Amino acid sequence: MSEPARRGRFILETDCLILREFTPDDFAALCLMLQDDEVMYAYEGALSDEEAHAWLDNQLRRYREDGFGLWAVVLKETGEVVGQCGLTYQDGDGRGTRVVEVGYLFQRAHWHRGLATEAARACRDYAFDQVGVEKVYSIIRDTNVASQRVARRNGMVPEGSFVKRYRGVDMPHLVFSIPRAGRDGVY
Repeated sequence: MSEPARRGRFILETDCLILREFTPDDFAALCLMLQDDEVMYAYEGALSDEEAHAWLDNQLRRYREDGFGLWAVVLKETGEVVGQCGLTYQDGDGRGTRVVEVGYLFQRAHWHRGLATEAARACRDYAFDQVGVEKVYSIIRDTNVASQRVARRNGMVPEGSFVKRYRGVDMPHLVFSIPRAGRDGVY
């Protein structure tokens, strides 16, 4: 395993990917996503260095407090950090209902290769099998069609919508979910 692949605490492995906790040494790799306007269009554009540091610090806090967060996605073939995917607590309905969400964000150079689906499916199963939740969510901006496709390939179906306010913009979001029994096609 390459040095970047083994930096943080190992979480899980798929056919092509290793998911592990981010460390401060991953800041440059994280910025390849967070400071790319096209990758961050659903967040109204790229983050500043200060905002990117806050994003990383938030993940490190989540690991300590929640036991999970967004994890570094490392491509086994190269050892390169190509994305982030993991579990976070989110407001699931705009009224403060706390749910476990599978979230994902990948470097543009690694889009359309099935990596987000592979990572999201593994995180969905981790939520069921390790965290013990009965239902997993993905809350996706209504204009983010690519992420909606990943949620659908992950077995999720839309169950509602609400508006989030972020960076001074009202953003309609769709709420996708899958119950534990649904991952095997049984509802």
